Amino acid sequence: MIPLRDANPTQRRPVVTIGLIALCVLAFGWELWLQAESGDAGLERLFRDWALVPGDLTAALRGDGALGHPLATVITSMFLHGGWIHLGGNMLYLWIFGNNVEDRFGRLPFLLFYLFGGVVAAAAQVVIDPTSTTPVLGASGAIAAVLGAYLVLYPGARVLSLVFLGFFYQLLQIPAVIVLGLWFILQLINGAMSLGVPSSAGGVALFAHIGGFAAGALVALLVRTTGGARSRRNGPLDEFRVG
Repeated sequence: MIPLRDANPTQRRPVVTIGLIALCVLAFGWELWLQAESGDAGLERLFRDWALVPGDLTAALRGDGALGHPLATVITSMFLHGGWIHLGGNMLYLWIFGNNVEDRFGRLPFLLFYLFGGVVAAAAQVVIDPTSTTPVLGASGAIAAVLGAYLVLYPGARVLSLVFLGFFYQLLQIPAVIVLGLWFILQLINGAMSLGVPSSAGGVALFAHIGGFAAGALVALLVRTTGGARSRRNGPLDEFRVG
């Protein structure tokens, strides 16, 4: 099931969402340039230097080395991506669901919320695999927080989705609670199955997704319960983890 767009209009232009997408695209352009100039070795150095390496952050938190750079990678890793599909999938989800959450929260609160979700997502991945030396990169931990918030705020919103039925596919309008609920359940199942499995070859940072989604849902529950934020009418490398 691939979401394509939602039937949930906004009241103002999603400036922050567009800006975040632009930053991710620019960062990916830098990756492509670096790879063209220095090959895969140059791209791998970039990921080692600016993606989140759980083992490095854990060591720094224990006092084994300076803390500043490992902490900075928690943020910089959100704007790096491991390939065209990784970037395209993340930006599609951010565009579909981010604009409504930004519209509800307001621009600056949404930006802070997005970064907070990414930090919580990174923390969840580090806690589950604190000694890993595999770089973690991608925006999907922060985007998972956006998905969690959207599910809480707009569970009945209709999402036009491409649904595959064997060799056939169909376009269907599906409630967000089903689209995003199934996505989260899939992360939970895959995350549980990955526990205890060696992860040195990279893969998907599933617990970043889980942690980000849970954080976003909790913040949205708080916003909905208290009436906070702005109210609105209803209406090519293998050895890294992608998030």
